[in-house]
Amino acid sequence: MRLVFGLVLLLGLGLAGFAVYMAQDYINAHEVALAKERKARQSIVPTTDVFVSTQAVRYGDRLKKEYVRAVRWPVDAVPEGAFTSLEELFPENEDELRTVLRAMEKDEAIMAVKVTRPGEDAGVSSKLAPGMRAFALRVDVASGVSGFLRPGDRVDVYWTGRGATESAGSRDFTRLIEAGVKLIAVDQSADQDRNNPTVARTVTVEATPVQVASLAQAQATGRLQLSLVGAQDDDVAAGSVQVDQRLLLGIEEQVIIKKEAEEICTVRTRRGAEIVEIPIPCTN
Repeated sequence: MRLVFGLVLLLGLGLAGFAVYMAQDYINAHEVALAKERKARQSIVPTTDVFVSTQAVRYGDRLKKEYVRAVRWPVDAVPEGAFTSLEELFPENEDELRTVLRAMEKDEAIMAVKVTRPGEDAGVSSKLAPGMRAFALRVDVASGVSGFLRPGDRVDVYWTGRGATESAGSRDFTRLIEAGVKLIAVDQSADQDRNNPTVARTVTVEATPVQVASLAQAQATGRLQLSLVGAQDDDVAAGSVQVDQRLLLGIEEQVIIKKEAEEICTVRTRRGAEIVEIPIPCTN
C-alpha cells in the first residue's frame, strides 16, 4: 500500500513538474512574440497619400485625373509642395486643368512647382514670382553665350559703353550692372527641359521694376553681354566690377601736378654804372 502511494506521489510530482515546464515554455514563447511585435511596431513608418504621375508627361501637357495615382509615402519624406489629396490637385469648383511646367517621369511625385494653377497655361506669367516682372533683352550668338542659355539659368549682365569715369574725360568701359538674373524664357520658349543649343534673338529675364528700368537704360545706351552663372554657384558677384582700356592694358594714369610759381622780391641798387638786384623776403 505504501509502495502504491509512493508511486502515485512520484507520478503526481512528475506530472506537476512537466506541467510547470510546459507553462514556462509557453510563457517564454509568448513573451518573445510580444517583443517581436513591439519591435515591428517601432519599425513601422507612418505614411500618407502622395500623388504621382502614371506616365511620362512633358512641358505644356494638360494634367488629367487618369495621369495621376496615389501612393503611400513616408510622412517625414514627403517632398515640399507635393499634393496629398485629389481635391487639392483637382479642385471641384475648377473646370480647367493644370498645365505641366516641368517634365515628369512615371511614378514621379507631382509638386506645385511642376504644374500651374488650375486653368493657367504654361506661359511666362506663370513663372513670375510675386512682385517680379518679365523683361526681354536682345542677344546674338556672342552676347547670348553661343546659344547655351536655357530657361531657369542665371546670368550676370555686363554693359559696355561710353561714359564719364572717376578720371577726367569720357571713355569706353565695361561694368557689371546686374548679377544672378534668372532667365524665364529663351525666344518664345519657356521650356526648362530643352537641351538643344539655340542661337536666340531675345531672352526674357525675371527682374524687379527697378532692375527693369536699369536694364532698359543700359540696353538703350550701350551693348549688353550675358555671362552664364554655374548651376551650383550660389555666390552673387558683389562690389563694383568695372574695366576700361587703361585697366585692361595695365596703363597707369599720369597725374600732372602744377606748382605755383614762387614769388621773389628784389631791391635794386646802383653801384656806380651798374644796377644790382638784391633778393629780399617778400612782405604783404
